[in-house]
Amino acid sequence: MLLFLYGTLKRGGSNHGYMRGQRFVAEARTVPRYKLYDLGGYPGMVLADTGGLSITGEIWEVDNDGLARLDELEDIEGGEYSREPVTLLPPHQDLEVQVYRYLFPVTGCRELGATW
Repeated sequence: MLLFLYGTLKRGGSNHGYMRGQRFVAEARTVPRYKLYDLGGYPGMVLADTGGLSITGEIWEVDNDGLARLDELEDIEGGEYSREPVTLLPPHQDLEVQVYRYLFPVTGCRELGATW
């Protein structure tokens, strides 16, 4: 599976160790449909009603074991994040890629722009 990473899991990020055994594919950007928020040590990407940005990140090929580790880290079961399809800008627009989208309210959180 291909994942779009935009925060602490990227190369050089504080949680990049979770990516051991996985393969970096390319740098990429989403279509301008999202906003990034500072959640206190990590970012959350949310759908934007207006003023959406093209978020900068990385595409990674992740195996089933890696995906299970990441789903746990991102608290999929607890409802903090949802793993769902994301559309990327060219030249990656035809790839089937998923992203962890933040689901909790971001009221009072600082907007980060397009890059963590």
